[in-house]
Amino acid sequence: MQSDVYGNDVHHDSKGITFKAVKTLVKDGIIKANLIPAFAAGFLAVMYYNQSFFSNVPLLLLMVVATGLVIGGVAALNNYYDRDIDSVMASKQSRPSVDGTFSGRDILMIGYGSLAVGEILLFSINSTAGTLGLIAAFGYAVVYSIFAKRHLLSNTIIGAIPGAMPPLIGWAVIEPNLHILAWAMFIVMFLWQPPHFYALAIKRSDEYSRAGVPMLPSVKGNHRTRRSIVFWVALLLFTPIMMTELGLWFVILATALNIIWLVISFNKFRPVEDDNRHAGKVFIFSLNYIMIFFVMIIVAGLLGNF
Repeated sequence: MQSDVYGNDVHHDSKGITFKAVKTLVKDGIIKANLIPAFAAGFLAVMYYNQSFFSNVPLLLLMVVATGLVIGGVAALNNYYDRDIDSVMASKQSRPSVDGTFSGRDILMIGYGSLAVGEILLFSINSTAGTLGLIAAFGYAVVYSIFAKRHLLSNTIIGAIPGAMPPLIGWAVIEPNLHILAWAMFIVMFLWQPPHFYALAIKRSDEYSRAGVPMLPSVKGNHRTRRSIVFWVALLLFTPIMMTELGLWFVILATALNIIWLVISFNKFRPVEDDNRHAGKVFIFSLNYIMIFFVMIIVAGLLGNF
C-alpha cells in the first residue's frame, strides 16, 4: 500500500512490504543496541545471586525476545507519530513510514501488535518486568513522542528516562527487587543519552529547524549544546562509585572510559567551524562507550567477585 504523509491509503503499488522494510520500521539497530544492556543486566543478576546461568538461559532468551518486541513496537509507533516531521528531514525521508511502503493502519497494527505480545511475555515472567516495560512504552511513545519532542527543549532528557529502562527490565526478570547495581546501570544509560543525541542533533541542526523540532542546537546554538554535552558526560564520572561491588578494576576502567569521553567532548578550544566534525567524533565514541561499558558488566559477572 502507498500512503500519504498522514497514513491515508492512496493506491496499491508494486513496492510491497518486505522483511527489510519491517526491520527499518521497528528500528532493528536500536533494538539490538538496547538488548545488549538488557541482557548484560540480566546476566549480572544471575551471577550476583549465584544462580545457574544455563538454567536461566530460557528466561534470559524470553526476556530478550519480549524486550525486543516492546522496543520494536514503540519504535514503530514513534515512526507513525513522526511522519510529518520525518517527511521534511532529508535524513529520514527514506523511512518506510514516510515513503509509502506502509499505510498508517499497517504501522499501528505492527506497533501495537508487537508491543502487546512483548508485554504479555514480560508479564508472564513477572509483574515487575511487565510494569517496567509498560512505563518505558508509555514514556517513549506518549510522553516523549507525542508531547515532549514537539514542544519542549528538554525533550532529549525526558526521552532518556524510558530509554534507560532496558537494564532494569533485564535485572527484574531474575530478581524483581531492583538492586542498586540495576539502578546504577539505569543511571549510566540515562546520563549517556543526552550527549549521544545532542552530538547527532548538531549534525542535523538545520533539519530539525525546518521540521520545527526544538532540539537544543536548533534553539540555543552549538556553543550551548557543546557545554551541555560536557556537563552530561561529566556527570558520568560519579557513576562508578555506585558500582564498587563489581571490583576495583571495574571502577578504574569505568572511570577511565568516562574521562576519555570527557576529553573528547571538551570543545572549548576548537573553532566553531569544526562543530560537525567534532560532533561526529563525540557521537561515534558514545556508541563505543555504551558497548564497552556493558561488555565490562558481562565480564564483571563472569569474574563474580561480589
